[in-house]
Amino acid sequence: MIHTQTQKRYPDLHHEGILKRRAEAAAEILKDCTLCPHACHVDRTAGERGFCRTGERLIVSGFSPHYGEEEPLVGKRGSGTIFFTHCNLACVYCQNYDISQEGRGYEISPGELAGIMLKLQEMGCHNINLVSPTHQVTGILGAIDIAAGHGLTIPIVYNTGGYDAVTTLKLLDGVIDIYMPDAKYGEGKIANDLSGAPDYVEKMHEALKEMHRQVGNLVIRDGIAERGMIIRHLVLPDDLAGTREVVAFIAEEISPDAYLNIMPQYRPAFRVESMDQRYRSLQRRITPKEFDDALMTARSYGLWRGFDTTNEL
Repeated sequence: MIHTQTQKRYPDLHHEGILKRRAEAAAEILKDCTLCPHACHVDRTAGERGFCRTGERLIVSGFSPHYGEEEPLVGKRGSGTIFFTHCNLACVYCQNYDISQEGRGYEISPGELAGIMLKLQEMGCHNINLVSPTHQVTGILGAIDIAAGHGLTIPIVYNTGGYDAVTTLKLLDGVIDIYMPDAKYGEGKIANDLSGAPDYVEKMHEALKEMHRQVGNLVIRDGIAERGMIIRHLVLPDDLAGTREVVAFIAEEISPDAYLNIMPQYRPAFRVESMDQRYRSLQRRITPKEFDDALMTARSYGLWRGFDTTNEL
């Protein structure tokens, strides 16, 4: 898919009133919430809580220029990262469990979130990086609409666990410049046991196809990501992530030119000590061989962009 600079982006959608209508449509979904594939059907506007434990208001845990992301996002001035509280996954090994599972954060309005975005732009960040945004899309759309009206123009990154509903992603078409989903698992039972999402593989496949339809492969200009998709895959001990199945899907159904970050930084965290015998290996880091095997598997399917073959454990 070829994307041109004449494509409409969120500033255009703001000026045409489309972005405001998208935010209003997302707000209606909260009354019978199906924002993500859990489809909890709770009325978040009435204070009901579903899987993500989030109501109507935005909740964030912090924001700052971040230098630990992929190199094309970070550049010299950092990625303007905003961490959203709670999550629509329940990963037993989550390294940010105090935010995602225990709810550390504070409520803000869409206007306040817009102010954060504008501040990060003023600080020189190359992009606005929305971390775990899936369950808070409604407020995010409203904030982007406000921020666009006050001069926000830098790329917006949707940094997600990959468990996203296509109907919600369609509301983000033209709003998001760079999608950065995880492709966590190749097997549904493991996805359910480790992240509480039995249909993760199916829904992740659908989501990544829709994201790629919208933005295509990653475009990098002068070393900085401008548009497209970055896919992340965290290697787990004993190949619990199902790397072969994941990379086969990416190569065959997304693109052999997809930008894939194969990550070696798994470490035991959160609730892994309580896992049963099948998942006892989660109590250790991965080995150099496990990481090398993941890289070799990706290469065997013709993938080549994004994973650093010099990365050391």
